Amino acid sequence: MAGPGENKPRQPMLTVREALDFLLGAARPVQEVETLPTLEANGRVLAQAQVSGMNVPSADNTQMDGYAVRAADCASGAATLTVSQRIPAGHVGQPLLPGTAARIFTGAMIPEGADAVVMQEQCELAGNLVTVNHAPKAGEWIRRAGEDITHGSVILAEGTRLRSPELGLAASVGLAQLPVRRRLRVAVFFTGDELTMPGEPLAPGAIYNSNRFTLRALLEKLGCDITDFGIVPDSLDATRAVLRQAASGNDLIITSGGVSVGEEDHVKPAVEAEGKLNMWQIAMKPGKPLAFGEVQDAFFVGLPGNPVSSFVTFLMFVRPFILKLQGVRDAAALAPKTYPLRADFDWLKADRRNEFLRARLNEHGGLELFANQGSGVLTSTVWADGLIDNPPGQVIKRGDTVRFIPFSEVMS
Repeated sequence: MAGPGENKPRQPMLTVREALDFLLGAARPVQEVETLPTLEANGRVLAQAQVSGMNVPSADNTQMDGYAVRAADCASGAATLTVSQRIPAGHVGQPLLPGTAARIFTGAMIPEGADAVVMQEQCELAGNLVTVNHAPKAGEWIRRAGEDITHGSVILAEGTRLRSPELGLAASVGLAQLPVRRRLRVAVFFTGDELTMPGEPLAPGAIYNSNRFTLRALLEKLGCDITDFGIVPDSLDATRAVLRQAASGNDLIITSGGVSVGEEDHVKPAVEAEGKLNMWQIAMKPGKPLAFGEVQDAFFVGLPGNPVSSFVTFLMFVRPFILKLQGVRDAAALAPKTYPLRADFDWLKADRRNEFLRARLNEHGGLELFANQGSGVLTSTVWADGLIDNPPGQVIKRGDTVRFIPFSEVMS
């Protein structure tokens, strides 16, 4: 007779989309807000929409070095005008009289009376007379006030992640400070008696802890405040103790390894004892096992121990989860963008899982595949430019169009 649970059917694996939707649905963005100088807000998430208090440009100005003129004075295409004034950027000229031109430099305000700018290459200067060898149209080479931004318009939405373009935009309307959500506090630790830190002797059967370096670098790139508890011994009591410490004052706990069901895998029972846990089998390769739960007030994510599996599951799940916790609202900013590119290889062994294949662009605009796609082959992540998102059951033939996720989309 079968024992209890021996014939219990296995739960179906979640799709990548199902697992990501669950994570994003569970995320609770941090609520604390601080005001920072705009110069110090790089990488932070905007807590309130920002409205422009001015027009940009603030006044009509020239796009070119040249001469501000009245278009009607130059209708002949060879008009000679008196140069009445010189207007550098940052200076205000006098009203332009009929029959005259103003020497003007890029960014300078258009003087009253002028309605066009003629670039200097179309003009000939002799003394204080300029011959305009062009018949300009009204408005030529003039940037209009408010052409870029109008007074009262929203320039940055709440939940925007601030990068160099957003900071420049904020500065362009005079915003010296910005309200942002506080940094996310993330605790990390790594389980396994076999783990050794670089610089220490490598005992027989031991491995260097590469995941610590990979995951910390990814978290730093996301602007997280990191508390690193290092390597935790393979002990239930030790794991529970570190979990309690990690949950105190942190928003998220991330581990790698120890979430399987072996006798030395203590993370799963430790999280279940200190909080609650969902264990998932995700239909993806690499990275099938993923744990998600809570310990006290902190979220918990347990990543696989294999280095490529840990790396890929972080990019596909943990990164968007962190962005949501940080307050990012735009769904398009949470999901990695994919680009249709040509496969310059054959991949004829279809898998029932969603595969993420390490690949790079070649000089012909196609994708080449790293020869060894094993979950422990960390060299593939350095060689590659990104991941091919290959659907379940899909073979790839040379010339097929595939979905490519550049690392530049998911490592910034």
